[in-house]
Amino acid sequence: MNKCQAATRLMSLKRDRPLTLGERAALRLHLAMCSACRRCDRQFEMLHRAGQHFTPRDSDDSSEP
Repeated sequence: MNKCQAATRLMSLKRDRPLTLGERAALRLHLAMCSACRRCDRQFEMLHRAGQHFTPRDSDDSSEP
């Protein structure tokens, strides 16, 4: 797995659970060197925040598209 793929996986994981010290260090080091991954991390954060404004649909309301 290349370094950008590993960093992307860590970016996604940090939205689900706290990263270990080693994971945080590896991600920070990669983000310090990779502008594309820094941009990706900002986009993940924006999507995460946007998603928090929505609530799950009720299962009784399945007739609407």
